[in-house]
Amino acid sequence: MAAPITLLLVVVPLVVAAAAEQPQLEHPPSKEDRSLALLAVGDWGRRGQFNQSLVAEQMGIIGEKMDIDFVISVGDNFYKNGLTGVDDKTFEESFTNIYTAKSLQKPWYTILGNHDYRGDALAQLSPVLRNLDSRWICMKSFVVNAEVADFFFVDTTPFVLKYWNEPKDSTYDWRGVAPRETYIAKLLKDLTCGLKQSKATWKIVVGHHAIRSVSEHGDTQELVQQLLPILKANGVDLYINGHDHCLEHISSRDSPLQYLTSGGGSKAWRGIFTPNTDKLEFFYDGQGFMSLRLTNTEAHVAFYDVAGTVLHSWGLTKGAYY
Repeated sequence: MAAPITLLLVVVPLVVAAAAEQPQLEHPPSKEDRSLALLAVGDWGRRGQFNQSLVAEQMGIIGEKMDIDFVISVGDNFYKNGLTGVDDKTFEESFTNIYTAKSLQKPWYTILGNHDYRGDALAQLSPVLRNLDSRWICMKSFVVNAEVADFFFVDTTPFVLKYWNEPKDSTYDWRGVAPRETYIAKLLKDLTCGLKQSKATWKIVVGHHAIRSVSEHGDTQELVQQLLPILKANGVDLYINGHDHCLEHISSRDSPLQYLTSGGGSKAWRGIFTPNTDKLEFFYDGQGFMSLRLTNTEAHVAFYDVAGTVLHSWGLTKGAYY
């Protein structure tokens, strides 16, 4: 009976109880060697335009080669202003009809970006969309326990003050979020609790906004001040984000933490480069996506462009770089 149960958990992850109040999803590795493989992409939902379809095609090819377990979507799922509701055809036009490869018919663990908050944010969280496409697993903040790694998904949009104080012509859907200070305090408390309890080899945090970035939006100061100290204090290995429409790898100079931006799912080429104080390992101002393979002793990251060319790869073993 073990095999069918495992398959059920992989295809339809189950929420289990935990001391931390964030939803916990179990996704045990399906491979015999217990390794884990995944793709990460962000800032994509444009009905296939701006090379979204080309990125999707290459994701399908690489996903098959790697036999991926799931996909991480780091937000800004639907442009320009999220979804209008659960019946918005944009969901199918920008997601279901684009990511059609067999290898991509796996769970898509998804968070919201700032553009998603400009529409009906609750629509993306609705089980109605899961009924339309069973891959779609979207929550504001949650944890995926994948045995070799724990993935902590963090809702970063409420951290950014300008969305509250200077929304300009945009309207943000703060239902379930306001008041901001209370929401953020609880989120950070739950994250700290979850990280301290984690026994996984790899601790990985996923957010929409960059903590460190050399592209258009640059460092997100609210995350540098409030989120980053928690990541460093609790031994987080990787922080994966989108928001800047590019591919980046930045190494922290005072901790093992690696910042990985995979926001090249569609529109890119901003032409902006602003260095920060950490070490830039790789920057590509164009479209593409990222892969990650994990074992109990090794992590391997690769970035790809729209032709499937590996632009940058990097590996880590626990305790030493290689």
